[in-house]
Amino acid sequence: MSNPRNGDTKPPCLPRNGLVKIPTQPNGLGSASITKGTPAVKNRLCQPSSVPAILSPALAHRSDLPIPSLASPLSLAALAGVSSPPGASLVGLNTSEGSEQPSPERLPGSPSERQLAVDEKILNRLFWYFSACEKCVLAQVCKAWRRVLYQPKFWVGLTPVLHTKELYNILPGGEKEFVSLQGFAVRGFDGFCLVGVSDLDICEFIDNYPLSKKGVKSMSLKRSTITDAGLEVMLEQMQGVVRLELSGCNDFTEAGLWSSLNARITALSVSDCINVADDAIAAISQLLPNLTELNLQAYHVTDTALAYFTAKQGYTTHTLRLNSCWEITNHGVVNMVHSLPNLSVLSLSGCSKVTDDGVELVAENLRKLRSLDLSWCPRITDMALEYIACDLHKLEELVLDRCVRITDTGLSYLSTMSSLRSLYLRWCCQVQDFGLKHLLSMGSLRLLSLAGCPLLTTTGLSGLVQLQELEELELTNCPGATPELFKYFSQHLPCCMVIE
Repeated sequence: MSNPRNGDTKPPCLPRNGLVKIPTQPNGLGSASITKGTPAVKNRLCQPSSVPAILSPALAHRSDLPIPSLASPLSLAALAGVSSPPGASLVGLNTSEGSEQPSPERLPGSPSERQLAVDEKILNRLFWYFSACEKCVLAQVCKAWRRVLYQPKFWVGLTPVLHTKELYNILPGGEKEFVSLQGFAVRGFDGFCLVGVSDLDICEFIDNYPLSKKGVKSMSLKRSTITDAGLEVMLEQMQGVVRLELSGCNDFTEAGLWSSLNARITALSVSDCINVADDAIAAISQLLPNLTELNLQAYHVTDTALAYFTAKQGYTTHTLRLNSCWEITNHGVVNMVHSLPNLSVLSLSGCSKVTDDGVELVAENLRKLRSLDLSWCPRITDMALEYIACDLHKLEELVLDRCVRITDTGLSYLSTMSSLRSLYLRWCCQVQDFGLKHLLSMGSLRLLSLAGCPLLTTTGLSGLVQLQELEELELTNCPGATPELFKYFSQHLPCCMVIE
């Protein structure tokens, strides 16, 4: 699913989309990728880490020992006395089937140094300071390190991504053998993303992953050829799944949803699936009474669909994201606010037919909102921001990317919002320096994005140093952002991460 808001600057030390490649290992780890959390979390993964002072005084003063850091994932291997394997890199390292990891007894150095390098109490504290890809590398140093790193606590919140070509090994005779997933089971992964898989691949996954029947809580299928039959088998066999994502899957139908969806599902995401329309929303509303989160990108969903939700869902559903639902109008907003009055997160990103009147309905009826996304809604004007400022007193995040009719007047309304912590104004082409002055009184702001605002000058941007509590400032593609300005920010906003 393509979302305009997903243009956040990706940290340079992780591959695109936050994916981290796991190397193939002879113990059945398999080849996969891991994705973690939100862009903010990914940004933190790329910050230099400070390793706690838990080394012995003797080693702490050894100048020939490298200090572990995110910039050098193999430095712990050096600390243990193991030379870096050929081909090692930040995102993984290649190992052959015949490779053998050194045991602690074979590590060079004095007995005290070897003992320190495999001390589980030290390692349990130290390994928290490394990113997912670095842990994959460090787990290959020795059996002791792998034993510590394969504890499930080090992999919480991570989702392995398995592409269909990575699910099979080709045998010498040309036959295909499903890979061993034991390495994933040891680390207790309870969520998977399968890319490009078929019904048969899903059945093989269920048969080969030891935790599939009860232990998997979240499943994501992307660009896959799963049919109604495959979807039904998956949800019938994997009784633990409560979070389901279907993205770019065009072979299942609305009838498949009717026959497959189970009441235990609490979070559902459907995007870029061409067979999803109003009947699919009817199935979701009637079969998922405990739904708390619905993310939907469907070009053929109309206003009628938003009236299907039941009274139970009106009580339980707190997150609704309607992304690029082009047919939704203000009439659909009326149905939505009456059906789901307890929403705390709402996205109407790309719902280009929604106007200021629709935003007024949202502001008057959804007073519990903490996050509102109106990006790529070209009909939104300053009047909508006045409605938001007047009624949504609990709002903490507001996304207005590509709302091209917003001006400095609208920002003056937002300046009265004392709870707003994150404000996104990417490519709001009418915002000028005068509008920024209104934001300087917003002491609650922690994140501000002005990327692509063409009328902002260096002088206007320099005034942002008054926002001393600011933690993140995005100025990508902003003409007024000069090298001198970034240097000025580094001096006067030392605690703020400025994205150039």
